[in-house]
Amino acid sequence: MIVFISGGVKSGKSSRALKLAREWPGPVSFIATAEALDDEMKKRIERHKAERAGLGFATFEEPLDLAAALIRSGGYVLVDCLTMWVNNIMYHGRESDFAAMLDAFIEGLRCKDGCIVVSNETGLGNIPADELTRRYNLLLAEANRKIAAVADHVELMVAGLPIAVK
Repeated sequence: MIVFISGGVKSGKSSRALKLAREWPGPVSFIATAEALDDEMKKRIERHKAERAGLGFATFEEPLDLAAALIRSGGYVLVDCLTMWVNNIMYHGRESDFAAMLDAFIEGLRCKDGCIVVSNETGLGNIPADELTRRYNLLLAEANRKIAAVADHVELMVAGLPIAVK
């Protein structure tokens, strides 16, 4: 079972994903993609860790190689989030590897008992003025579309409420 949860910033995606993951019958591995590159991100990461505290999830911090993280993880996995993963790919100059990395990740998802993938929906606003942000949005949109296509269930979070899309 692959579940894809998308939505805007602070729409409740991560909280929803944690709620669904707690309902799974087996141990859950949490794959965190964020890197603490500045103080603000360090604080966000700490808030997310605190939110997961006590849930018993095995955490794997992996900013780039999600396919490898899936191999190291258990049968039930929560990946939070594609938004930061695409950011990391661009930050580390790996855009030319994006398609292969995404395909390998999707293949890995199919081997799990259950997987929840979280991502932002950045395509609801206007077209960004700068070329870098447009490239980022295109990569994230491609990742979102491909994950949604293989997902068994897709939700869009709006103001903390899940809307079933698929």
